[in-house]
Amino acid sequence: MSRERSRALYDRALDVLAGGVNSSVRATKPYPFFVKRGDGAHVIDADGNKYLDYVMGYGPLLLGHTLPDRVVAAIQSQVSDGTMYGAPTEVEVELAEFIVRHVPSVEMLRFVNSGTEATVSAMRLARGITGRDKVVIMQGSYHGAQEGTLVDGDPDGAEPSSPGIPDSFAEHTIPVPFNDEEAITAVFEDQGEDIAAVLTEPILGNHGIVHPIDGYHQTLRSLTDEYGALLVFDEVITGFRVGGLQGAQGVFDVEPDLTTFGKVIGGGFPIGAIGGKTEYVEQFTPSGDVFQSGTFSGHPVTMTAGLETLRYAAEENVYEHVEELGTMLREGLADLVADRAPSYTVAGRDSMFKIIFTRRGGPQSEGCAGGCRQDEACDRYEYCPKNGADVDAAATDRWERLFWQEMLDEGVFLTANQFESQFVSAAHTQADIEETLEAYKAVL
Repeated sequence: MSRERSRALYDRALDVLAGGVNSSVRATKPYPFFVKRGDGAHVIDADGNKYLDYVMGYGPLLLGHTLPDRVVAAIQSQVSDGTMYGAPTEVEVELAEFIVRHVPSVEMLRFVNSGTEATVSAMRLARGITGRDKVVIMQGSYHGAQEGTLVDGDPDGAEPSSPGIPDSFAEHTIPVPFNDEEAITAVFEDQGEDIAAVLTEPILGNHGIVHPIDGYHQTLRSLTDEYGALLVFDEVITGFRVGGLQGAQGVFDVEPDLTTFGKVIGGGFPIGAIGGKTEYVEQFTPSGDVFQSGTFSGHPVTMTAGLETLRYAAEENVYEHVEELGTMLREGLADLVADRAPSYTVAGRDSMFKIIFTRRGGPQSEGCAGGCRQDEACDRYEYCPKNGADVDAAATDRWERLFWQEMLDEGVFLTANQFESQFVSAAHTQADIEETLEAYKAVL
């Protein structure tokens, strides 16, 4: 499979773009392939090679690359009316109303321009509401490129994970292991009066796909209630993808105080949002004192794309389709792994999926077929990754150095490292899933 055109483009990019890319995860070895266009569930690169795409823009493309005619028509109509105005529009009210109507914990929203901006603003809001500085996060979690959460460490001490971040940012961040109820309880017993918020993904989606143990989120809810902190769910990945229109919080029956959104709610355009109880969200300026503003926030083209995408998903049984295909894919992967790599773990839920190259454990059990659920009755329970450290201990280099490239040669585009989630879209078909399983079978 020739990628000479991509190689030439990368050579040019190295002269004008830092590292030749505009996001670190795109810097695949020996060089990235450059996409020319999308087509349904596929992308076509600059050399004309066609790949089944499970990256889906790292999550936003719930409907795939070829948007339904009604969605395209709405976007084109908005573009013809004007791209932006610096003034409110009706469509931003309609998108907010849609989200408030379907996510039980959300009564009010503030739209921003990215998941990073959403989590930055949510942490500022939580600190402004509580008058406290410290924020608890999960070790290995990713909440965007913000100084306050780009940290490594444990409850006894954290430090920045990147140059350019002052140590003072890490002093206010407390990393704890995901799924460790004893650890976070001890943190609150020691520092609870200083904690503004607990920030967590309902399902870790940027560090493998790690499901919560039963009752973990309820423990977070109880602790934050007891100590007067806010519980903040980062649903940038899972929002309107896991649990359908209610989000992952609906699946786990927990109502956070604040929720951050992104990806799917923009229909493929840049977006973020902070949602939650009215008494909290209205603390943003101008109704409150916590400053938050942005030139492109509520961008009418993005609002239109997001609203029409979500309407289409709600009306055309998109979630039933992607969840059926996701289950089919995970069950097929579980069968392959049981035969070829029994120590590996199949993870995911609804339209999310991943194989984690874990090094310990026996054959997959029936409970593993649809993706690891942290079921204590499962024979593999003690081996399933329960936090970021468990995923770090997997054969992550094997994914990046061998597996990803060989899958690409088989015509399947997966996320380039062991950590990022992969996604099924409405454009995928049963035949695509069967083709994908054959590729996994050839490479595993």
